[in-house]
Amino acid sequence: MNTITRMAIGLLVSMLALNSLQAQEKEVDSVNIEKNANLIKIQKLESLKLKIEEEERELLKAEIEAINSRLDAGKITAAEAEDLKKEAAKKRALNIENRLTIVDSKIALLQRNESGYDNNDDDDSYVFSIGGNNEYGEEFIFLGKKKNKKKPRKYDRRTTSDIVFALGFNNTLIDGESIDDSPYKLAGSGFMELGYAWKTRIFDNTNFWRLKYGFSFQWNKLNIKDNNYLVNTDGDVSLQEFPTNLDKAKFRTTNLVFPVHLEFGPSKKIEKEDYFRYSTHNKLKIGIGGYAGFNIGSMQKLKYKEDGNRVKDKQRDGFEVSEFVYGLSSYVSLGDVALYVKYDLNPLFKDQLVDQNNISVGVRFDMD
Repeated sequence: MNTITRMAIGLLVSMLALNSLQAQEKEVDSVNIEKNANLIKIQKLESLKLKIEEEERELLKAEIEAINSRLDAGKITAAEAEDLKKEAAKKRALNIENRLTIVDSKIALLQRNESGYDNNDDDDSYVFSIGGNNEYGEEFIFLGKKKNKKKPRKYDRRTTSDIVFALGFNNTLIDGESIDDSPYKLAGSGFMELGYAWKTRIFDNTNFWRLKYGFSFQWNKLNIKDNNYLVNTDGDVSLQEFPTNLDKAKFRTTNLVFPVHLEFGPSKKIEKEDYFRYSTHNKLKIGIGGYAGFNIGSMQKLKYKEDGNRVKDKQRDGFEVSEFVYGLSSYVSLGDVALYVKYDLNPLFKDQLVDQNNISVGVRFDMD
């Protein structure tokens, strides 16, 4: 065996030894990583034990509040309330005991095994839930991430909320003129409103009177007649004839308002053992009130032809519109759709010789 051959064999042996050493180091590193991962899981589970106790205490507190509400409403006697509270406390204590037992078992499993329990049996996938759709509507996860936790149902919910959407016809009432003489077309002049409202029952033992309040964006559009358009001449806003034939002339204001209505009408009381609700579904509802807010924009849109080319001219602001907006509004509904009327007490254009006040009539939807 010559020198080169001996050197080659020696190099091969060294490489094999190095690979073996690296493999052993990787194996040790892998074991260490799994050990550290198990320690992290154990720490999370220890923290989870504190959360379990806190969660059960909060649920017990909510149950006791519901029992007290039933007692105040005269649905149960003081003795019955005391018995229900004891039962609730006993149930929550058992829940804590059972849930902590499961967590302790999981910790013991991780402490006893350095690896093999980090895939489908980890903290995030191992779940155990109780409650389901019981009388308090609660659902929670024993181990791992909480995916859905519903709060206990309130015994009495006095305030609800709706999305408000309305649309319809829009025009102006002008001093000394009838609506038939309006310079704005009935067709093409419209309004739209989109907002959010809360409704609160005023009295404890009846839902006949409610207060409805919120905020809305209102868009009021006017379709101008007779080839006219709006011109601001040193603060004097007037309608003048356009130099060429107009295909379209429209004026729009955008307002942010805060409506308040006194709503009244019959409702159906739905009573359950642990809660009650008032429903106005398919009941007559009448709302009387008003709104106040601010104008946040105005625009005149003109369409015409010039030298054979179509022109779209959008003129923003500069029309002396009233900055502060306020008015009266009312609605009447039987079911989900209401007849809706609103009238601006402020003039459309401020500091003019003749006032124009915006009026709208349409339909309104209050969507739960």
